[in-house]
Amino acid sequence: MKEEYILSQEDLVDNPTARVPICLVLDVSGSMAGEPIRELQEGVQMFYEAIRADDVAQYAAEISIVTFATEAKKTVDFMAIERQDVPALVAEGVTAMGHGVNLALDLLEVRKADYQRAGVDYYQPWMVVMTDGEPTDDISEASDRIRALTTEKKLTVFPIAIGAAANMETLSALSPGRPPLRLKGLNFKEFFMWLSRSVSRVSQSTPGEAVALDVAGIAAWGQV
Repeated sequence: MKEEYILSQEDLVDNPTARVPICLVLDVSGSMAGEPIRELQEGVQMFYEAIRADDVAQYAAEISIVTFATEAKKTVDFMAIERQDVPALVAEGVTAMGHGVNLALDLLEVRKADYQRAGVDYYQPWMVVMTDGEPTDDISEASDRIRALTTEKKLTVFPIAIGAAANMETLSALSPGRPPLRLKGLNFKEFFMWLSRSVSRVSQSTPGEAVALDVAGIAAWGQV
């Protein structure tokens, strides 16, 4: 853990490019077992590969991954993408979504402080929350934190429902101002390709500049 921290700090010195911090908050509870977790795994892998293949985004994007089931875990910490490996995702347990989102928010706050100490510019952080069910813990604290950050334009949240059982009302509480979308079938790959293109578009802009996302591209993977 200490070695990871040292490497993540070295990355900020070696590469002063403005960063796009992105935290993937992924439901790996038991209901995701089978094809859903396999498709999610392949989608995340494709996301990493697309970022690595982009001449600008590979230096700007920083990704962390939080998984949540019976408890939430920091599965991948922020650092240069070439140092990272996509973890094996295993589906088991219940759905501690509130814990997962709070952990993700904590990680984003820590990384923003790292940028500020190193004098590295950064874009508005992104958080992607993907779940196929109901939270089994309290999400009120997470919802309040997100509302405060989004009101101040300090966070963008993409809430994605997987399957018919995911509660859109619950996801709405984690995304004031941006309605949650339901994944069409198991179109994880299409979603992560859209996300990688969006990261590329943002990384070619100036920090603080408003960037329009590819709304038309959403139709390939999502629906209200």
